[in-house]
Amino acid sequence: MALDQLSLAAGRPLPATDAGDRLRPVRIWLYAVAALIVLMVVVGGATRLTESGLSITEWKPVTGTLPPLSAAQWQVEFEKYRQIPQYIQINRGMSLDEFKYIFWWEWGHRLLGRVIGFAFLLPFLFFLWRGLIDRPLGWKLGGLFVLGGLQGAVGWWMVASGLVNRVDVSQYRLATHLTLACIILAATVAVAVSLKPARAPQVVPAWLRTNAHILLGVVVLQIFLGGLVAGLDAGLTYTTWPLMDGHLVPPMANLLVQEPAWRNVFENVLTVQFNHRLVAYVLLALALGHYLAARRAGGPARQRALLIFGLVLAQAMLGVFTLIHQVPIDIALAHQFGATIVLMAVTVHLVRVREGA
Repeated sequence: MALDQLSLAAGRPLPATDAGDRLRPVRIWLYAVAALIVLMVVVGGATRLTESGLSITEWKPVTGTLPPLSAAQWQVEFEKYRQIPQYIQINRGMSLDEFKYIFWWEWGHRLLGRVIGFAFLLPFLFFLWRGLIDRPLGWKLGGLFVLGGLQGAVGWWMVASGLVNRVDVSQYRLATHLTLACIILAATVAVAVSLKPARAPQVVPAWLRTNAHILLGVVVLQIFLGGLVAGLDAGLTYTTWPLMDGHLVPPMANLLVQEPAWRNVFENVLTVQFNHRLVAYVLLALALGHYLAARRAGGPARQRALLIFGLVLAQAMLGVFTLIHQVPIDIALAHQFGATIVLMAVTVHLVRVREGA
C-alpha cells in the first residue's frame, strides 16, 4: 500500500512533502487559471482603451457565446449599438467595419470570461471526483468560483451604466470590476501557493508579516485608483511629470473644487490622477522599506522583498511613460500587466511569510 493510502487509513495527515506532491496537479491547474485571469485583465484594458466595451448592448451568457455569423446578424448588432448615446454623440457615422473592430474586442473579452469559468469548473469537478480536494480546500475553491460568477455580473453592471444617459461606463463600476478581478487573481494565487508548504519553516518576525499585509493592501488600493483613472480618462489630462499642472502638489482649491468634498476622490480628474501618483510614491517607499526590513530578517523573504521592490519600481516607471506619452495602448497595457505581476509577487510573498518562509 502506498504511503498516502497508509496515512489516510490510519487517520493521520500526510507528510508535508507527500501532500505537496499529491496536490501538484491542483497547483498547476490554479496557476493556469491565474494566467488566464491575467490575460483577462489585459484584454479588459485593451477593451477600455479601444472604447469597445459598449459595442455589445445585451448580456446573453449562453447565446452570446456565438458572434454574428451572417451579414444580417451583423446588421442587427450594429443597429442595437446605434441606439445608445456613445454612437449618437461620439461615433455617429461609424462604418460597419469600424463597428466590427470594437465588437470583436468586447466579444473576445466576454468569451475569455466564459473560458475561465469552464477552465475552473471542469477540473474542479474532476479533482473532487479523484479525491484530491478535501473539505477545507473545497470551500476555498467553491468561494473562488462564486466570486468568478459575481465578476461576470459586475461586468454587465458596469456595461449597463454606459447604455443610457452616458457615453462611457461609470468609473465607480469600472474600478470595482477591475479590483474584483485582481482580488480573485490574488486569492487564486494564494490558494495555489499554500498547497505547497514551505520546506524549511523559520521564525518570521510579526512586524514583517504586518508589513507584508500592508503592502498587499496598498497594491489593491492602487489598482482601484488606477481603475478610476481609466474610467475618467484622467491619464490624458495632466501629462507631465514630476510636476502636475505646474505643481508638485496641486492647490487644495483645485483638488477639492467639487462639493461635497468626497466626490473629488472619485470624480475630479485632477484629484483622481494626483491620488494615483501619490499612492504610487507611497507604494514605492513601502516596498523599499519592506526590503530593508526583510534584509534584517534574512532567509528567502529577503530575495522576495528585493524582487517586489524591483517590480514596483519598474511599474512606477511604466506609469510615468504611460502618462507622458499620453496613454499609448502598448505602454498602457504593459502598465496594466505590470500591476498583476506586482500583485501576484506580493501575494506569494505574504503567503510564504505567514507560513514562516
